[in-house]
Amino acid sequence: MKMPRSNRSRPGEIGALLGIAAVVVVADQLSKAAVAAALPLGGRFNVIGDLVQIWHAENSGAAFSLLQNGLPLFLVVTVVALGLVAYYARTLHGRSWWYFLALGLLLGGTLGNLIDRVTRGGRVIDFVSVGFGTTRFPTFNVADSGLTVGVILLIVLLWFFDTEPDGTAAPTPASGDGRHPGGAG
Repeated sequence: MKMPRSNRSRPGEIGALLGIAAVVVVADQLSKAAVAAALPLGGRFNVIGDLVQIWHAENSGAAFSLLQNGLPLFLVVTVVALGLVAYYARTLHGRSWWYFLALGLLLGGTLGNLIDRVTRGGRVIDFVSVGFGTTRFPTFNVADSGLTVGVILLIVLLWFFDTEPDGTAAPTPASGDGRHPGGAG
């Protein structure tokens, strides 16, 4: 008896997800260690003129330095994010490998920043700064990049390309009481 595709591909999907996450975590931690070793806190140097700079900054907040010193909240959000990655890994098996790339980026980014928060007293090292003069995008790191690209990729995949493993369109949940699909009843 031939096994369905979705059951056969599961170990490969999980392996890809974990492999991508491992690459993100290692790149994140190595780049942060290199910046911390090369620059004093607050130090910076130009990579591409004023456009791209490497800064040694620490951030106790979330993206864009929001919610400073919110470690308990970040730990809860991390647990929720890890749960969502596990849920989607289970629900999306048998679908395109792009989903598992997105989930791997999300997992790697989540773990990369979690490692910093746990080992650095709730702070993460941010080091990439893009902008001109004092008009700059908030500094970020490899983990942040993994999270951002992973979220965007997952949204695009789910919004524009969500299909069942056999290539048919995924069912869209109907609202209402079920008598009139999409209606309020």
